[in-house]
Amino acid sequence: MSITILRQSATLTGLQDQGFPARPLSEPPCRLSGIEVTLPGAGENASGLWQCEPGRFERQLANAEVMHILAGACSFTPTDGEPLLFGAGDTVFFPAHTTGVWHVTETLRKVYVVMAL
Repeated sequence: MSITILRQSATLTGLQDQGFPARPLSEPPCRLSGIEVTLPGAGENASGLWQCEPGRFERQLANAEVMHILAGACSFTPTDGEPLLFGAGDTVFFPAHTTGVWHVTETLRKVYVVMAL
C-alpha cells in the first residue's frame, strides 16, 4: 500500500485541465483544474485537489462533500438560502443534494472528498 503526498498543495503546479462547470452563470465561464487522488480502501468515494478560477456557476453535485479551502475566496448561496462566505483555512461540509450558486471571487483551491451515494 502506498501513501500519496501532495506537497505544498496550496501552491502545487501541474493541475490537469477539467474544462468548465456544467452550468456556468458567468462569461467567460470559470476554468476548472485539479488532480484526482485514488485512495485504496475508500470504496466509491472520490478525493483530490480542485481549483476554480473566478466566476459563477450552479452546484450540480448530488453527493455529500467535505472540503478544506487551501486558497482563494468565494460565496455559496444555497437554493432558498442566504450567501455563505468562506475562504482559505475554512472547512466546509455539504449535505447530499445541496443545490445553489457558487460565486468564486478569488481563484479557489480545495482538497475534497465526495461521498458515494
